[in-house]
Amino acid sequence: MQDSSKPKSPSASAAAAVRVPKAAAAAPVAGAAPVTVRLNKRMADLGLCSRREADDWIARGWVRVNGLPAVMGQPVAVDARIEVAREAEQQQRQQVTILINKPVGYVSGQAEDGHEPAVVLVQPQNRWRECNSRMRWGHEQLRGLAPAGRLDIDSIGLLVLTQDGRIARQLIGEDSEMEKEYLVRVSYGAETLNVQAAFPPEKLALLCHGLSLDGQPLRPAQVGWQNPEQLRFVLREGKKRQIRRMCEQVGLFVTGLKRVRIGRVNLGHLPIGQWRYLAPHEQF
Repeated sequence: MQDSSKPKSPSASAAAAVRVPKAAAAAPVAGAAPVTVRLNKRMADLGLCSRREADDWIARGWVRVNGLPAVMGQPVAVDARIEVAREAEQQQRQQVTILINKPVGYVSGQAEDGHEPAVVLVQPQNRWRECNSRMRWGHEQLRGLAPAGRLDIDSIGLLVLTQDGRIARQLIGEDSEMEKEYLVRVSYGAETLNVQAAFPPEKLALLCHGLSLDGQPLRPAQVGWQNPEQLRFVLREGKKRQIRRMCEQVGLFVTGLKRVRIGRVNLGHLPIGQWRYLAPHEQF
């Protein structure tokens, strides 16, 4: 079992222990009602799994709270001892995360308007020859494999597909501030060759901070010229078609968009239309 309160001694269960953060385990104020949260949320907050995964584990009887079998929707105190069975840990170790260089014409998620989702490219013949993972491809790896973030149909580059809810939460969770880097080719009016010289510096400053989308101000971004026709964007949010809409507001037209990095994971030399496994040593 995996214990969320205290590390085990060498003679105890071999399962790893997850420490409850000190702030979460602090003694309650005298006379105050104990603070509780739903068990699946608490497990996600501790980094044990995603909420959906927690519900599945609870339904399978793989979770105990303070030594007792957990039930769906159970409220727990923040200092509760949460234990996870070995079966859950084994299931989690088998989950895969795949990096794909998405081509133009594929959607990130469900098929729409006659366009196929990028996951259809995850086949043995499209695996990058230089992928050095020892993982063997199998059809079971497509089960529950979902995009952790969008990439427009007209855009190319790094797309993450994962079965691991912890990674999905890290990349697209409500509190995620994961950096995403893009190379964006643009034109400005009739200017397509030396856009940098024609584009006003004050409008570049607006791209960095000062624009709004859907009635909400955007977070500050890093935007600068990569070359006279191409901008480099680094964002910490991901609104629908955000970069294209930002550019429209300052008079730029996007002619090409490529995502090259998410967190600490780079697209690198992965060929377009091919995929590889996230290596064990790689972390976003």
